[in-house]
Amino acid sequence: MGLDRFLSFLQNRRGRVIGALIGLIFGVSVMAIGLFWTLFIGVCVLVGYFVGKRMDEEKEGLSEILERYFPLHDK
Repeated sequence: MGLDRFLSFLQNRRGRVIGALIGLIFGVSVMAIGLFWTLFIGVCVLVGYFVGKRMDEEKEGLSEILERYFPLHDK
């Protein structure tokens, strides 16, 4: 009975739980490696997420995405 109640609690308050976990991870990261390294890692994670999302949505490879944003030659 306790596990069902706990899972129901998590499901009904998913946003709060995720937000609290993100806050906890951010706080521990700042304490462990410093604010700027934590922000740098966060930016790298976001860039990786958006590149991966773009690859999933448009069925492109990484080389096509990089070529679009960083062309190596003039057309």
